[in-house]
Amino acid sequence: MAGAKTEVEFKVQKDLVKMLEYIAEKYKLGDKDKALRCVLDYVATDADWDEIFKTIRCIRCGPDGGWSQEAHEAKQ
Repeated sequence: MAGAKTEVEFKVQKDLVKMLEYIAEKYKLGDKDKALRCVLDYVATDADWDEIFKTIRCIRCGPDGGWSQEAHEAKQ
């Protein structure tokens, strides 16, 4: 458990909470907080910020209405 943790509150859609819980379980991370920290670490160190923040993605505008485990696993 590297570094001190600060509790913060984020507002995200329910499907994203389910996604973080799925990630935590699949990769044995302990909890959704750790899953989010991993995502944030990736963004901070390896991700292309222009690709992330300049590309418009609206997964909730389509018929599926957000992330789902079934759709994710079907792609794999």
